Order: sequence, then structure tokens, then C-alpha cells
Amino acid sequence: MKDPYATLGVSRTAGEAEIKKAFRNLAKKYHPDAAAPAQRASAQKRFQEISAAYEILGDKTKRAEYDAGGIDMGGGAPRGGFEGYPFGRGRPEDFNFAWGGRTGGTRGDESGFRPEDLFADLLGGLGGRRGRGSRAAGQDVNLKLTVGLTEAAQGGTKRIRLPGGEEVNVKIPAGLKDGQTIRLKGRGAPGMGGGPAGDALIQVTVAADARFACEGRNLKTDLAVSLKEAVLGGKVPVETLSGVVYLTVPPGANSGTVLRLKGKGLPAHDGEAAGDLHVRLMVTLPGAADADLKRFVEHWKNEYDPRRT
Repeated sequence: MKDPYATLGVSRTAGEAEIKKAFRNLAKKYHPDAAAPAQRASAQKRFQEISAAYEILGDKTKRAEYDAGGIDMGGGAPRGGFEGYPFGRGRPEDFNFAWGGRTGGTRGDESGFRPEDLFADLLGGLGGRRGRGSRAAGQDVNLKLTVGLTEAAQGGTKRIRLPGGEEVNVKIPAGLKDGQTIRLKGRGAPGMGGGPAGDALIQVTVAADARFACEGRNLKTDLAVSLKEAVLGGKVPVETLSGVVYLTVPPGANSGTVLRLKGKGLPAHDGEAAGDLHVRLMVTLPGAADADLKRFVEHWKNEYDPRRT
């Protein structure tokens, strides 16, 4: 076994409170019940080293013996009760600590500290409420999922892989907003001692869309219109999340004019009303030279200055 001070990461001058804190933090981190199945064996070994180190340093008499060279660390764990410890249950009665020269681990030391209190607190932090028995709820797991804007608006189903490797379908509710969390009940880490499994918490990101910009539940888009449509007005097709609709362009519309299609943004969801689609008109000239348009402009009598305010 390693030097117990090195195992707990404390100096030889560390006080009782510092040693107790170091053990508590390491035990929470490496307890086998909190480890993923693939890491459980290595966590068990590390937890055994941590526990054995604390059996020495947490006991004044044994610590003094060790500091004086009276305890041989070459033979593995000390003989205070860790041989045959049933890793995976973590009950305080499974430990045979000695406190202030007493063994058994159920009577408090001079400060009133009891080892079972330490382990009740320690194991209670592994993912749920724990009473005097070994029943505890499993931890929640946090996952991320990205969906397209159309999927978020119309709803649908996405496949996602859980930490254990299982793939499940996730229902995307219509009108989902960026950053919203979907909860899958009982799909988190398994419980202990018959306790319920935790939940899977899926944070959803709505991917950027080349057609629309989102602003709350409203959407924004640019629409190219011809010079004739801008001057004379008319019905112009525009794409929305639910398909193509026709927008009425008023005569004399300028570039930058914003028209609103009510209810054509993100649909109503979770108490919020449906958003609108704001369409900005962009007057666009022909790409190729148009001789008729050129002649018209050359002979156009209205010499207005659009830069004059």
C-alpha cells in the first residue's frame, strides 16, 4: 500500500479536519456505486486504498504508530477490518474503524463524530436520498441534442444514445425553443438497493437556419422582389415553415420595407402564443443588362434625390 498521506493527498502535518475532508471528497469521487460499469473495478481498487489510508490517519493511535514506523505498509490494507470488505454496498457497519483507541466504528470520538454519520452523508451524495438502509435513487444524466428549425417548429422524433449505449426515441414537441430541456423519466443512472433510476435530461439546441433568423417566437427573412413588383405591387410567393404562401406587396414598396405574416413564426407552445414571420423586401434589378429599362430610366422625367431627408 502507498503512503497513506500520499493516498489522501495531505501533508504529514495535516490536522484531523483536513484529513477527514480529504477522505470524504475522495470517497465520494471513487465510491464504486458512483462509477460507470466500465470503471467500477478501478474505482473499487482506488476506494479500497483511500479507505485503508483513512483507517490509519483517522485514528490517533494508529497514526502515531505509523509515524513512528510501527506499522508496515508493505502488506496491503491494515488489519482493522477492510479485508473482505464487500465493495458496492458501502454500509458503515462494513467498516471496522478505530476512533480514539476504540474499535467497532459505531461510537463517536471525543468530538462527537461517528463514522456512520460520515458514510450516511457520503453515500447520500451519490445520487439521491438515502436512509439508514442502502436504497438510493440513481443520478440524473445530462445529454445534448441538436434539431433543425423545422423539426423544432413542427415536432417529430429523434434518436439518441444513452450513456449505457441504449438508443431511444425522443419526442420533439411542436414549438420547441432553443435551450429547452426534455426529461426522459427513469432513463438516467440506475438506483441502488432497489431505488428508482434517475432521469435523462436532454438540453436541445435549435440549429441555425439559412432561411430564417429567430427572435423569440418570431422569425425574420429577406425576400427579393423585382422592380416591377415594387413599383406596381402584387402577390409574391414567400417560403414559411409550413409551406409557400402569397404575400401582398403594396405599390411603391422600397427595399427595407418589412411586412408581417401573422402566426407564421414558431407555433404556440407552453403557454406562449404563435410568433409572426417578418419579411423584409429587397428590391433587386435584373442580373443582365436590360435595354428597355435603361432607355426608360434615361428618359424618365422625375429627377428625385433618395438621399435627401
